[in-house]
Amino acid sequence: MDTSRERIRQRLQESIATKQRIYEDAQLLDRAVQVADALTATYRSGGKLLLCGNGGSAADAQHIAAEFVGRFERERAALHAEALHANTSSLTAIANDYGYEQVYARQLRAIGKQGDMLIAISTSGNSPNVLQAAIAARSLHMQVVGMTGAEGGRLAAHTDWLLNVPTERTARIQEAHITLGHIITELVETNLFGDEDK
Repeated sequence: MDTSRERIRQRLQESIATKQRIYEDAQLLDRAVQVADALTATYRSGGKLLLCGNGGSAADAQHIAAEFVGRFERERAALHAEALHANTSSLTAIANDYGYEQVYARQLRAIGKQGDMLIAISTSGNSPNVLQAAIAARSLHMQVVGMTGAEGGRLAAHTDWLLNVPTERTARIQEAHITLGHIITELVETNLFGDEDK
């Protein structure tokens, strides 16, 4: 019991320390603000948000999309956001016919356009299908946000903004990604619909 309790405390402390490093990283915070402002402009101009990732990052992509389409913390109009893995027929057909590396890039070429934004999530920054998605999005003149771990991986070179969480631990990166996703959602809601706290 004591050993398990101590493990819980250690993991919570790791999570707190990761978020503290984000809190103290002025450049990373500035990039998060820039992402929120750019996404606000995307919505104001009639664009949409597309997201992709694998495993837990796919779940994060779907979670963030749901916050925009439904609501986050207030009643407001729905905002167009899609997690690209959610259409399993497209996903499996593309994987079967073109290879798994193309499952997101192929969809982007069908539904993405200039003025849209892609949030590409990969804890390593090296997931081949996420990397191909970012490359495809940039070829369409979409804005690309990378959400990664500390190093950013190969994805870093194909983003307009990199939100690289300062740790190498996958679980801690994912926890911070959803925190940043929630904060960006809140900022966009406030930009578009006003501040309910006032």
